Amino acid sequence: MAGEDGLRSREVSAMIKQGFIPSQALSFSPSRATANAPSLARGALASPSSSPSKTLSSPSPPHFSSSSSFAASESAQQVLTRPTLFEMMSQEQRRLESSNALKSRLSKILSNAPFVNNVVANGVDWNGDLGFGSGDVRLTVVSRDGFRVSMDVHRRVLSEKSRYFAEKLRRDGGVSHSVDIEISECDDLEVYVETVVLMYSEDLKKRLIGEGVDRVLGLLKVSSAIMFDSGITACLEYLEAVPWSNDEEEKVISHLRELQLHDSAAEVLHRVSAEPSTSSRADDIFLRLLSAVLQAKDDKARREMKSLISRLLREEASDCSSSLDVSRGSLYHLCHRCLSSLILCLSEAAGPDENRRDRGTMMAEIAREADNMHWIVEILIDKNMGDEFVKLWADQKELAILHSKIPIVYRHEISRITAQLCVAMGKGLILVPKDTRLSLLSTWLEALYEDFGWMRRASRSLDKKLLEDGLGQTILTLPLPQQQAIFLNWFDRYLNKGDDCPDIQRAFEIWWRRAFIRQHGPELNNSHLQITVCGYPN
Repeated sequence: MAGEDGLRSREVSAMIKQGFIPSQALSFSPSRATANAPSLARGALASPSSSPSKTLSSPSPPHFSSSSSFAASESAQQVLTRPTLFEMMSQEQRRLESSNALKSRLSKILSNAPFVNNVVANGVDWNGDLGFGSGDVRLTVVSRDGFRVSMDVHRRVLSEKSRYFAEKLRRDGGVSHSVDIEISECDDLEVYVETVVLMYSEDLKKRLIGEGVDRVLGLLKVSSAIMFDSGITACLEYLEAVPWSNDEEEKVISHLRELQLHDSAAEVLHRVSAEPSTSSRADDIFLRLLSAVLQAKDDKARREMKSLISRLLREEASDCSSSLDVSRGSLYHLCHRCLSSLILCLSEAAGPDENRRDRGTMMAEIAREADNMHWIVEILIDKNMGDEFVKLWADQKELAILHSKIPIVYRHEISRITAQLCVAMGKGLILVPKDTRLSLLSTWLEALYEDFGWMRRASRSLDKKLLEDGLGQTILTLPLPQQQAIFLNWFDRYLNKGDDCPDIQRAFEIWWRRAFIRQHGPELNNSHLQITVCGYPN
């Protein structure tokens, strides 16, 4: 009985190791251990002289020492990590499928090769005699996993086409006997074989038509390694002519830099690089593009190009390696042009009725010029150049007067520029002295209040909460007396206008606490601070 149990145990162990029983069967189960405890004890204690009744009635619990437990655990772990027969069979199947697929691809490459070839894998030959007969050089290419391809090629072709092979064969001089050359540890066996076949081609450029960029980069790498100059030239001409995807472009640049082909690769890289003299003209090109957008006649195309240029500029700003450097002078040149056009439009709108064009045309032109200005200011803010524009906009007293003389329906888009600056200053994206901030609000805050209702209803791009937060934060950066004057004026206006006035209650609360609750230093004595009626700064 004991012999049968031992035999069964060995059979089960073998089946587990071979993958026919799940390895989970080795895991510990308390219920199974408890149920089998008597049998375990019986197996451990039974002897020819002992009686079964004594063995069953007084079982001794098994004892495990710490060292034996560790050894058993380590042994179980080795069994669990050892590949099963099923896993080994699966791996072998995948290897065979990969090997057969490689054979198929190689046979296609060698189908028109003008030499006898012999593909060898694991001792099994696949022969083909598709050319002119045997050559005088046996060239064997071996991949990293041991797959071999042997080709009977010709000394004359190798010497003429490859400086590497010419040097290797030179030591044999004029000897006519066959020479064996082996290239081991090849990264890509197919590419090596195809490169050898290309050496026999009269029109390499034609042979490369239809190949992918990745494939040609591989051929270029091998051609460079064996100094196959005409192959290098053909690959570079292909890469220079064929379109690249974004991923392919990165690969082409990386490969050419790695191969260090220098002047040979210059024509290919002209697509992605420019001479320093061309790069220095980026400012002129940028100015030309922006000017074209500002003067565009088709509104849909104008919106699309604005979006495109804005996106490209944001990408350029996030790329530390970018060489694009648009000058402040170019952007402010456009600002002054937009301001002049805006003043001209408002002057016409504020003039006598007989000199005005129809209402729709005037509204569209003013909105267009205001939108142009808004876009340029957005670019200035993104490029951290908006500080000078705050002062420029604060000084537009003439424009502000014209603004107050024309109907809101014409002018409300102009107040979006003021709102844009308040949002940027409230976020800390534009840093200007307090006198400049106060001057800006003195010139344009009243107009912003007046136009807010129309802006809220007519401008889909206006973020009401963002504007209100930015305006409140900008006011809170001013000295306390100026805050007081502005907030008291707003309080009266909000009570009369309601939703047609910006809601800056949160900023108002902060000012109130600063003025009447908190004390910041001995120079502030809130008991003497009084609310006084004062004129709104203008």
